[in-house]
Amino acid sequence: MKLPELTIGSFTARIPIIQGGMSVRVSTSALAVPVAECGGIGTIGGSGIPVPELQEDIRRAKAATTGVIAVNIMYAMRNFYELVMGSIEAGVDVIITGAGFSRDIFRIGKEHKVPIISIVSSPDFAKLAERFGAAAIVVESAEAGGHLGTDKPLREIFPAVRKVVSKVPLIAAGGITDGFEMAELMDQYGADGIQIASRFVLSEECSVSQEFKEVYLRAQKEDIVNVQSPVGMTGRAIRTPFIDQLERGEDVAPDKCKYKCLKHCSYKYCINDRLTASCTGDVANGLVFSGANTYKMKEILPVKEIFRQFVRDAESVYKEGGEKI
Repeated sequence: MKLPELTIGSFTARIPIIQGGMSVRVSTSALAVPVAECGGIGTIGGSGIPVPELQEDIRRAKAATTGVIAVNIMYAMRNFYELVMGSIEAGVDVIITGAGFSRDIFRIGKEHKVPIISIVSSPDFAKLAERFGAAAIVVESAEAGGHLGTDKPLREIFPAVRKVVSKVPLIAAGGITDGFEMAELMDQYGADGIQIASRFVLSEECSVSQEFKEVYLRAQKEDIVNVQSPVGMTGRAIRTPFIDQLERGEDVAPDKCKYKCLKHCSYKYCINDRLTASCTGDVANGLVFSGANTYKMKEILPVKEIFRQFVRDAESVYKEGGEKI
C-alpha cells in the first residue's frame, strides 16, 4: 500500500522520511536538497557552525529546491537563540531541536510561522512538547547516533510516547536501516513517519570526506561504542584511535577553548574540533558519530536510490501487519 504523506504545520512531505540533521557539517545543503527533491524533509545540521555560514547554506538549499528544508539546532548550543533567529531570517521551513528543552522556541516559532519539531526520548517531554506547541515530535531512541537522551530501545520507548501524543505527527528515530522497519514502525507502532541519519552518510551526495565514509563501511557491530560527550550526554560513535585515547584516560583536552560553543562543557576534549577532523578526513583524531546499526550498511548509494529502496520495501508490506502495539 502507498505510504501516506507527512504534514508538519503548513508543509507536506510526499514521503514520510525526515533526514536527520547531523553536525558539524555532515548534513549540509548538499545532502538536504536531494532529500527534499525526493519528497522527504531535508535537514541541515545547524549546530557548531557560525550563523552566517548556516544562513548561507539554508539560502543555498532554498534556492535549489521547492521541497521542505529544515535545520536541526541543539538547545545545548550557547548561541541557540542566534542560530534559531538566523535560520528564520534565512527562510528555513522547519526547525528541529533536541539535546535539551526550550519553551521559548515554541513562542518564536508561532510568532514567525515556522513549525517546531521537538526531539524527545521520554513520554514526559513528549507531553510537554505537544502542550507547548510542537508541530511534530521525533521519538529518538537508544539506537540513534550522536547524543543520546535514553538507554531504551525504540520499540520499547515509542509505544509509551504514542499513548500520550495524539494531536501532532509522531516520528520514530533510531537505528532504522530499511523500508521494512519503516513499515513496521508505521503500521504496527503507529508512527507517522521516520527520521534516519546514518544511512544518508553513506550517500553519494553527503559532503563528508571519503575517509569518514570508509569508517562507516568498515564498521563491525563491536566497533560502535558509547562515549562521553563534553556536552554532558552520552554519544554513540564508531571506534577510532581518538576514542582509544579517551578510554585509556589520556589527556586530549585542548590548550584553550576556541569556540565557546556550548552552554555547559566539560572541556575534556573539543567536540567541535573532533567532529570537524573526521568530517574533513582526519578520522584518526576525529569523532565519528553513528547509529547502532551502521554496521549493517555496506554500500554508498545516491539519495534517490536510498529513497527508492526504502519506499519500495515499505510499500511492499505496509498495512499488512496486525494490530497496533
